[in-house]
Amino acid sequence: MLTKRRPKTPGTPLSDALRSVDAGGPGRRAFLKAAGVTAGGLAGLGALGGGMMRKAGADSMMPGVERVLRKNVCTHCSVGCTVVAEVQNGVWVQQEPGWDSPISQGTHCAKGASVRELVKGERRVKYPLKLVDGEWTRVSWEQAIDEIGARLLAIRDTYGPDSVFWLGSAKFSNEGAYLLRKFAAFWGTNNVDHQARICHSTTVAGVANTWGYGAMTNSYNDIQHSRCLVIIGGNPAEAHPVAMQHMLRAKERNRAPWIVIDPRFTRTAAHATEYVRIRPGTDIPVVWGLLWHIFQNGWEDKDYIARRVYGMDAIRAEVAKWTPDVVEQVSGVPAEQLLRVARAMAENKPATLIWCMGATQKTVGTANVRAFSILQLALGNIGVPGGGANIYRGHTNVQGATDMGLDVSTLPSYYGLAEGAWRHWARVWDVPYEYMLSRFGSKELMEAKGIPTTRWFDAALAEAGELDQPNPIRGLVVMGHGGNTVTRMPDMLKGMEKLDLLVVVDPHPTSFAAVRQRRDGSYILPACTQFETDGSRVASNRSVQWGQRVVDPIFESKDDYEIMYLLARRLGFADELFKHIKVNGTNPVPEDILREINRGCLSTGYTGQSPERLKLHMIYQHTFDRITMQATEGPLKGEYYGLPWPCWGHPEWRHPGSPVLYDTSKHVMEGGGTFRARFGIEREGETLLAEGSFSKGSEIEDGYPEFTMAVLRKLGWDAELTAEERRVIELIGGDNIDDVSWATDLSMGIIRIAIKHGCLPYGNAKARAVAWNLPDPVPVHREPIYSARPGLVGDFPSYDDRRDFRLPLLNHAVQKAALEADVPSKFPFIYTSGRLVEYEGGGEETRSNRWLAELQQSMFVEINTGDAERLGVREGEYVWVVSPEDGRAKIKALVTDRVGPGVVFLPFHFSGFWQGEDLRGQYPPGTDPFVLGEPANGVTTYGYDPVTCMQETKVTLCRIEKA
Repeated sequence: MLTKRRPKTPGTPLSDALRSVDAGGPGRRAFLKAAGVTAGGLAGLGALGGGMMRKAGADSMMPGVERVLRKNVCTHCSVGCTVVAEVQNGVWVQQEPGWDSPISQGTHCAKGASVRELVKGERRVKYPLKLVDGEWTRVSWEQAIDEIGARLLAIRDTYGPDSVFWLGSAKFSNEGAYLLRKFAAFWGTNNVDHQARICHSTTVAGVANTWGYGAMTNSYNDIQHSRCLVIIGGNPAEAHPVAMQHMLRAKERNRAPWIVIDPRFTRTAAHATEYVRIRPGTDIPVVWGLLWHIFQNGWEDKDYIARRVYGMDAIRAEVAKWTPDVVEQVSGVPAEQLLRVARAMAENKPATLIWCMGATQKTVGTANVRAFSILQLALGNIGVPGGGANIYRGHTNVQGATDMGLDVSTLPSYYGLAEGAWRHWARVWDVPYEYMLSRFGSKELMEAKGIPTTRWFDAALAEAGELDQPNPIRGLVVMGHGGNTVTRMPDMLKGMEKLDLLVVVDPHPTSFAAVRQRRDGSYILPACTQFETDGSRVASNRSVQWGQRVVDPIFESKDDYEIMYLLARRLGFADELFKHIKVNGTNPVPEDILREINRGCLSTGYTGQSPERLKLHMIYQHTFDRITMQATEGPLKGEYYGLPWPCWGHPEWRHPGSPVLYDTSKHVMEGGGTFRARFGIEREGETLLAEGSFSKGSEIEDGYPEFTMAVLRKLGWDAELTAEERRVIELIGGDNIDDVSWATDLSMGIIRIAIKHGCLPYGNAKARAVAWNLPDPVPVHREPIYSARPGLVGDFPSYDDRRDFRLPLLNHAVQKAALEADVPSKFPFIYTSGRLVEYEGGGEETRSNRWLAELQQSMFVEINTGDAERLGVREGEYVWVVSPEDGRAKIKALVTDRVGPGVVFLPFHFSGFWQGEDLRGQYPPGTDPFVLGEPANGVTTYGYDPVTCMQETKVTLCRIEKA
């Protein structure tokens, strides 16, 4: 929300921040001159008075000094835009977009255009800090590591390894994410997580349980092949702006219908040919309503379903209940509009379905994703260019960090936590399985899902008997994650008070460090940004890109690899952790970490993307086609940009990567694929394998199971193994070599032979419309826990209470209590939240960027015009947003019809205020972000997806009061 101000108006949040800069650094005039914001731009925005405006400009290039160009990847959203840095004398002087990048094609959004400011770092943490009696005190790295290590070991000795929670980051490179997951394993816990838990864990569970892999099937560029675009629960115009160019081209070149389904009229909806406003939390009724029309009119792809889909008849039975009048009654979508959308999808194929966190951050998040996937299967839109389930990830490397197993439920590459998975990774790490087992409290804990980031504070507050582990959480180590990103923040603050140790590792102090309740036992370690180190990251489309260090770490900051090495050395397991990773002094070599990833991540095909290949892709970006992403000339001809996984086999095989998952029109060595066989070969007398469907060039012209040594022997192909491949298989299998699978064969011989015969090593199965291992095998509508329609709760109750992730999960109990307390009448507004183009995630980083701080200076709540008039609330006035669970936030009102009557919207990027109190003074001096605001999660409530423990941020209830 941009607030127009007259010249010399005092007291804006930004001017308050600038006063703090005056106290410790350059004067106001010098600061604003360096800020580089155009006078015209500021005048147009009215953000500052005329006397404060200065001409824009990057730092001047120094004549006669060598200019070095270095390529890296924007560290904000997951589009993967290339940043070209111009460096002189070790200083990042100027920045250009990557004109050769086939993804970003010379474009940046506001955040990407200003990433150089992250490295200039005025508001960065400059040296290690320790909280002493409520005051932040400078300490040396040596003292900080020694004291933190001693405290961690004391917690371990007293309470066990599970009493420390390791919270990682989607800001990590692949190598950093992998290293922290490995670090947690050597520490002896599965209590390790990152941002995917609160953005796309439900996507991974939903799509992986439908057709095999938990990832975007196509790519941003491939959307240009689409003839119909449907976006549900996503707002790429603000969240993924550079991706919009590909979508707009599809709309214009193909005359493609563009349908946006959302409770709020977003900036993306402004581009739509059809905007569908729904009641928050009714995604499944709307999707089933679309399928009702598709089935009723015979628009489904019957041949595709027969050959490649299991269980669609059960979907038909559920969909039959969702007649147009029922859908309208539950969701608010008019019947005739739903018919138009269904017809548009059926008559304009291939159609792409795009979603983001508006769909996933719900108690029914996994079921939502499954419903979306089933809709695309019914229309035959999966495994085809221009179709797909296109999932827009939030942070730079959410996809990669998830792939690397930075997660409470799996080891790297989605191997899970069973003994076989641990034995595989023990072989990769070259340590005895028994050693790994000895690091854990027990074998049961070693194989049990950990406590997720959405509920670490419940584990800190737990009483005896409430936790399925020996003791509560006593220590929290946070690397690259904000504290304002979890729901139920009042409870989170209580949990923080219980901690013996809090360690924040970040370029910025984050909201964790500004909590006034803590007086001692907290440390901040200055991590550098990803522009100050090397490593790879994965865009949403699974393309892996190598980011080159632009400059050395500034101030006293260190990169993630070195910080983990120093901690591991102090904790006593550095030699084992880095056994096959070269360490120069105290600096691990990221290329070696990636080579270890290549060695072990067989199950996702993370084996062909060697450091050398990835670096060549960055050099030869100009040779890749801007729609297909395939190199058309030069030394990489035929390869797809970033070698999107799966990229099978050793790098020397030169597999090109897989641009469209499950595409049977291509040979496996051309990036083709089938649906993955993960769930057996038959169920209840029906085959789970594909029927008459196979990838181009396959010698098995039908469905087949995943490849094991037993399958090779049955086919007579085992004779094609080399002596070395057989030796490795025999070492792994011992007396049971038939059980060695393609995913555990470190020789990659089984994969090599499967591909040689044109087969996918993971098999050729049907996608599952019915997922019998999930709480709802067929997705069903369930009302939000805090439903605005209590009359519907009886027919569509929330999930039954259960225990999972080591904690009780009480969705049904909380929903019942809310109805008994008559919460809907006392809290009459539906609360939802979302993203702004200027800021990212918890916002500490972007609100500390002076370029972006100019653009968005206030936290706000969008209130419908009619509701504001009824409440007597005017534009720009402060209101209290009050939740049913003791949360409250004082926020400016933005009166708008973007939200419908009875709905309010809050952006989730703010912190630094708490229930009306300014916490600026709690930050370490000189590190407070320019812009502060109340956190949206200060008023969110209880609710978790039972499959992933995803939190509910998109639909709860609240009350609006004039402040």
